[in-house]
Amino acid sequence: MRESNANGNQAPHSKRLGRELAMEFLFSCELKQELPGAAAFELFMESIQEEFTLLDNRITRRAREYAVKLYETVTLEKEYIDAIISKYCRNWDMDRLSPVDRNIMRIAVAEMYKFKDVPPIVSIDEAVEIARDFSGVEAGNFINGVLNSIKDNEFAGN
Repeated sequence: MRESNANGNQAPHSKRLGRELAMEFLFSCELKQELPGAAAFELFMESIQEEFTLLDNRITRRAREYAVKLYETVTLEKEYIDAIISKYCRNWDMDRLSPVDRNIMRIAVAEMYKFKDVPPIVSIDEAVEIARDFSGVEAGNFINGVLNSIKDNEFAGN
């Protein structure tokens, strides 16, 4: 989570921050074995805002709205999204993926599937960058390969 400009770093775009928030929320729900929902998201956002001192500004509000759209899409379409990911994770089943990597891919596939205003290559690039930030370079490379296969075979017309 990086919104502050205290070190001279530029704040992330609201969609990027929204993707990170959605991934962290879905990851949290998975670890707690609870269903993602509005009440749980409110508690999650309260803790994130305290821990990372997120400002109440336009970027954060847009990021929050985007995160809600993403986690709701992943939640509603989870079986379909997981089936697609499983199909292209050759020699890996979903349970072997780290919860971080699994949720990063879920968000990217949700965007490719339902968010027609986001080019699939943007979803992939963002997923790779988030994976590298939260999981490591190897995870980013793996996710890149899987998501590119999904894009080429499932969403080629997007």
